[in-house]
Amino acid sequence: MSVDTNGVGAAGPHQPGPEIRERAATVLPGVPLACVGGAVTVLGIGLFVNGITMPNSALVVIGAVLILIAAAILGGLTQVAPGEARVIQLFGRYTGTIRSEGLHWVNPNTRRRRISTRIRNHETAPAKVNDADGNPIEIGAVVVWQVEDTAKAVFGVDNLNEFVAIQAETAVRQIASEHPYDDHEGGLSLRGSTGEINARLAEQITQRVAPAGVKIIETRLSRLFYAPEIAHAMLRRQQAGAMVAARQRIVEGAVGMV
Repeated sequence: MSVDTNGVGAAGPHQPGPEIRERAATVLPGVPLACVGGAVTVLGIGLFVNGITMPNSALVVIGAVLILIAAAILGGLTQVAPGEARVIQLFGRYTGTIRSEGLHWVNPNTRRRRISTRIRNHETAPAKVNDADGNPIEIGAVVVWQVEDTAKAVFGVDNLNEFVAIQAETAVRQIASEHPYDDHEGGLSLRGSTGEINARLAEQITQRVAPAGVKIIETRLSRLFYAPEIAHAMLRRQQAGAMVAARQRIVEGAVGMV
């Protein structure tokens, strides 16, 4: 396996140990339980107040118990908005993910972590690298991505946004170093084969962010030009190459006519 400058395999980093995958959490309808919790709360408060005013210790105890039960019921209510999910943990163990929007009820002892499932954009910082011919260039890319597996996104990496940003920048640098900026012989180049370069870049980033449960929707180069110190010389080289190519075509056309 080839290794890049960050010490990560070409296929991207791999998480040690057993892999956690997303699964649906067991939930109950939240609206009926919210009504039950509200009714139990009212009943418990009424009994508690009456027990104090009468006084009646039995009513006080029953009212206090009902209030605790109502607190447990209401504490398990969980709202899920469109474009987000809730990752559920019970005593540190992953128990499932809630993706359907609305009001749900889960065990009140669980930890419910919110994670966005909306589509996000990330633009890599301008990177100065050498292309396959050794010429210094400046390159950047825009990556459109979305969380596909919430369990991997929460438990697979420490900081999801930072992880995607670093892996995207690493992939951009690797693609830039594997291909020339321009190829006058019609081969694969960064400037002349934009579609294929974007496809390869998307494949590279997809492999690298797989441990985080991220789906790459689109990638495209947003910045590509020679570094300032050689830009003028390379422009003159391109102009000369274009003139040679034009004269060669004229000669070929004349020979063909003859």
